Formats: sequence, structure tokens, C-alpha cells
Amino acid sequence: MSRFLYRYVLLLILGFQFLPMHAAQSAMIDYPAACKKLTSIDFGQVLDAPSHVTSAQIIAASGKIPAYCEAVGYVMPTVGIQIHMPLENWNGKFLEYGCGGFCGSLSNVAICDNLIARGYACIVSDMGHKSTGKDAAWAYNNLQGKIDFGYRATHVTALAGRAIATAFYKEAPKRSYFVGCSTGGRQALVSAQRFPYDFDGIIGGAPPVSQTGNGLGLVWTVQSLSPNNKPLFTPAELLMVNKAVVAACDMNDGLKDGLIGDPRDCKFKPSSLICKAGKTDTCITQQQAEAIDKVYTGQQDSKGKPTFTGGSERGTEYSWPDFLAGTDGTPSSYDAWMHEEFRYMSFMPDPGPSWKLSDFDWERDRKRLGMIETLYSAGNPDLRHFKESGAKFIFYQGWLDRMVMPSQAVDYYESVVRQMGGEANTQDFMRLFMIPDMDHCLGGPGADTIDYLSALEAWVEQGVAPDKLLAVKAKPDPANPDWRRAFPVPESDILFSRPVFPYPVRTRYKSGDPSKASSFIGVRPK
Repeated sequence: MSRFLYRYVLLLILGFQFLPMHAAQSAMIDYPAACKKLTSIDFGQVLDAPSHVTSAQIIAASGKIPAYCEAVGYVMPTVGIQIHMPLENWNGKFLEYGCGGFCGSLSNVAICDNLIARGYACIVSDMGHKSTGKDAAWAYNNLQGKIDFGYRATHVTALAGRAIATAFYKEAPKRSYFVGCSTGGRQALVSAQRFPYDFDGIIGGAPPVSQTGNGLGLVWTVQSLSPNNKPLFTPAELLMVNKAVVAACDMNDGLKDGLIGDPRDCKFKPSSLICKAGKTDTCITQQQAEAIDKVYTGQQDSKGKPTFTGGSERGTEYSWPDFLAGTDGTPSSYDAWMHEEFRYMSFMPDPGPSWKLSDFDWERDRKRLGMIETLYSAGNPDLRHFKESGAKFIFYQGWLDRMVMPSQAVDYYESVVRQMGGEANTQDFMRLFMIPDMDHCLGGPGADTIDYLSALEAWVEQGVAPDKLLAVKAKPDPANPDWRRAFPVPESDILFSRPVFPYPVRTRYKSGDPSKASSFIGVRPK
């Protein structure tokens, strides 16, 4: 062997020795063959998640999205799954992304684009049924479907996904993560509570901690703003109320910037807008003021006793037109959503397609929801096994969420703190971030774009706990919606930024450029 060839072989051997194991093995994989072979592997032997890959193909690279193996299949009996696995620069990690609404499709796999660009093998599921995400007829007296939606699908998708990734890459992922918001946030909490060994790290946002309780909260809002399907407000009137709320509470964060911060500090009273004699503009009636108070307070029984954690926060009024019925008696957009949930998902047995919201008896029927809520509930604060596993949880919620009452997140987190023995014992594995002026998962007037995943990676892999997150308000990008945005966001795309601190610490302006996060500090409430 020549001296040159000897040195080349030696360098080649040493190079493979110092590559990460998954990189060295990946360099020797025939990806097209490995991808195609997935359809012939017997995944029916995956413990607790017998699965089958029905199709597998290589998808060519496109722009910043690398080439990947796309495998589609199901976990028996009906949990549809789709996994994307990058061919090059796999980081050795696996990530499951949650779904939204009533789920029912694999369309959210588009969110995997930025994740495989970061090196992840990324999987999604349809949660065991077919739906547009807004219809719930699939659940009509379908106990298996409700079990899958409630808790099983998330778990078996993780088991099947890791098995498929292991078969493709010839080694098991070294880390497993879950990311989800809304229904995906509920999936996140359920995973930590019921399957605490599935993931090394979880990101869960805006979860309906109580599926049926949150549904009733939306019904309460609809019926408060549009009793008997007759709207009490015009959209313009609600926007006027919102401007009055912001004007009254703008300085809560120490800065007059059109943002409220923590709405619990806002003491605005709707009665302050009741029209005086001879005045009709920029004011409301006594009936309207009482309706707004009902929405703030949240659902109550006939004696005025609260039956849930709370209502919508002050500052959300700009989004309330979605709860209004039409002036011609057409129902609000949420009316159809609530009919679907309570006709097909919330009772046992289900009342079916002839049931109407007007049939709901607040004293009787809310007490009947417990049988089905046991399948969906994400309210167990006992996370000892999750903590003992060494896993970490980043929990977040927008203060101006119109769909999931923010009080649920606060109430649940405070329950965890009590259960786990205090704030320090909780924050070493779970931290809640209440995002000022953010709507449901994203949007709203506040800074809403946050790289939660990098923060979770640093916590799980380097032991660096997130003492604050950087939230930015980014310019709209129709081609790349905010929740799929690649990080870091270019400075030229940022309108303003804010730090967000672990609850209960609040963000407050100190000095300097109000568009820069560095001008704000964290303050504990007194």
C-alpha cells in the first residue's frame, strides 16, 4: 500500500471514529433502499403500538427543506401517521408534533418542514379518525375514537415513530420531543401525566386542560353575547370597548404602548361605559355592560357560584365578534363548533345530530360530563414520574387567548406547584410562560413568535433552564406563517421584542428603546 493510500485510509477510519455514531452510520445507508424497505418491515410487533407502513418514498430537496424519506401508515386500528426523516444531517433526534381542533388529518405535517431542516425526524398523527378538524361526527358513540383522541393516539404515535426511525437510520433516536398547542397542548399535558417516559422534553401551549369545561366556557361566551341567538353588540361596539380597556390599563407593564401585560392587573369595569342621559356614542347599555361582566367572570350556576376557572380576560374584546350571532339570526362561528362538540363528543351516550345548544340545561347537564371528561382530561397535577424520568416541560399560554381561557393554565400550574412541593421543586422540570397580549397559540397585538424548541433543547441537553424567553413581533409573511417560521427571525423582520419570564414573574419596562427586549425586566408581583 502506498504511503498516500495508507494515510487516506487512516484518515477515513479516524474520521468515522470521531463522527457522532448516527452520522457515521448515516454515511453508509442506502437511503432510497432503506426508505422503500419500510413497507416490507413487520411493525406489527411494536409493543403496544402494532403498526404498518403503507407507503414510503424519497422526497427531493426543495429550497431550505432537505431531501427526506416520507413514510405513511397507521397504528392499529385507525391511528393514521406520517413521518418525515431527513436523509442528511439527521441530528439523532425524534419529534412528534401535535394537532389542533378536533384533529382528523395529516395536513399539519407541513409544520415538519422547518423541523427536518433542523435535523429532526418528525411525525404527526390524525389522532385516530378522519375530520376537517372542525367536525366531530366521527366521535358519535365511537368509544375507540374517543379513547384515541383522548390519550392513546399520542402515545402509540411516539412508539411507532421511534420504531420506524430506528429501522430507517439503523439506530434508535437519542432524544425524543413533543411539541403542540391547543389540542396539541392538551396532548402534551396528557403525555406528561399518563405516559411520563415517552419524551425527554415537551412543549405544550394553550391546552384545554378540561376539554368539556373549556367547551362550556365557549358556550357561555356565545350565549352571553348573543342570548337567544340575537347579538347584543355590533363588532364596532366591541372594538370600542376594547379601546377603552386598553386605554384604562395600558400602563400595567410600565409603558404606554397599546399593550396590557398581565390582564389580571386591569381593573376596568364595563359599567364605566354605560351611557349617561343624552349620550349615545362611545357608550353601552346596562344590558351590554352586564353581558361583558358575564364573559369576564365565566360560567356560573344559578346561584352565581363559579363552575370553572374563569372567563375571558380584559383585552380580548377585539376578538369577540367571532362569538356574535348575525343580525339576521345566523349563528356565530363558534356556535357550529360547540354544536359539534356537544352533539358527538361530550356525553355518554351522545345526544346526536338533533341536539341544540338551547337544549343544554346548565344545572343538570354540566354535571353529566364527567364520564367522557375522564378520557380527555389533562388536569392531573401529579407529575412525579415525569420529573423522576429527568424530562423537562415548557408550558405556555397567551394572556389574550379567546379560545382557551388562560385561567386554566394558571390554575393547573399552581396545582402542580402545590402537588410537587413548591415553586422550586416544580421549576426544576416545568416552567410556565404566560405570553403578554398573545392570542390562541400565536397572534394578537403582542410579541408572539418564540423559539421554544431551542430553549427546550438547551434545558434537556445542556441543563440550561429557561430563565426567560425572547418573544418577537415579526412582520407578516404569507409564505411562511409565524408558527412555522425558521429561527432565528432576521432582525429586519422584527417589529419589536419582549422578554417573557417564568410565571409568576411579569415583564415590566425599565428604560431605553421600548422596541427592544433589553429595555424590560422581570418583576415578581407583590
